[in-house]
Amino acid sequence: MLDFNQRIVLITGAARGIGLAYARALGARGAHVIVHDAGTDGDEVGRDPDVAAAAAATLQDAGYSAEPASDVIETREGCRELVARILARHGRLDSVIHNAGWVGYQAIDTLTPDFLARATAIHLNAPAWLVQAAWPAMVAQGHGRILLTTSDRALYPQYAQAGLAAYAATKMAAVGLMNALALEGAPHDIRVNAISPVAKTRMWGVTEQPTELTPDSIAPGAVFLVSDACTDSGWILRASNGQFHAVRASEAADVDYPRDIRGVVADSAASLAARWAEVAPVRPEYRAAG
Repeated sequence: MLDFNQRIVLITGAARGIGLAYARALGARGAHVIVHDAGTDGDEVGRDPDVAAAAAATLQDAGYSAEPASDVIETREGCRELVARILARHGRLDSVIHNAGWVGYQAIDTLTPDFLARATAIHLNAPAWLVQAAWPAMVAQGHGRILLTTSDRALYPQYAQAGLAAYAATKMAAVGLMNALALEGAPHDIRVNAISPVAKTRMWGVTEQPTELTPDSIAPGAVFLVSDACTDSGWILRASNGQFHAVRASEAADVDYPRDIRGVVADSAASLAARWAEVAPVRPEYRAAG
């Protein structure tokens, strides 16, 4: 069930770092990998199709099946063209891994529309339009695996950073997209999950080969989530330093939503203030001993 022979996998942001680690791991298991990468420079601007071409060639030299792509995926039309070309060439598309991302810092008092739109385009628009383009083929073949990317910087208040409002907001949007798609895909064996990876890459300003927090150490998480062995949907897999922990919001037992959420009863703001410690208890998440 971890055999990807005859499986076609599209990975965005796949020419370097985490995406390339995913591509290597899936190629080693027999997948044909579409290595998509815009080929941006160190400041995450510009486009260079040679970057994806070079990464695909490296995979081919290692004996893996791969091809490059550098289409614009921030638009609906660009995603449609990319997926249509894949389907015309291979007849199917089994998995979409949206790994491409962008980190930029602007404090909220200086946040500009263009800055927020850029984060939205790559973190929300791109996966939504890619999935929309691939969805009919996945429904027709009765199989699909979709893996979105979120971030601990969005999920956990203690890891938030000043200036990352656009990044965190759009990475959290990917979680909402995952939840909705997981429901829509269930009748068609389309499983939709998210990964929250941590690795030392170019986005961290790391250019040399890291000795810890390596991209290769988190790749098994992506491989599993897009494999036939994964039959769950709607999970966020935290992946860091060869360790994995899945999380998702789970409702309490016996809730009758929305009339009875089994909450603390308060009939005024004053009573709510008085009982706030009950409403918002601070408890560490349960974690089994490793």
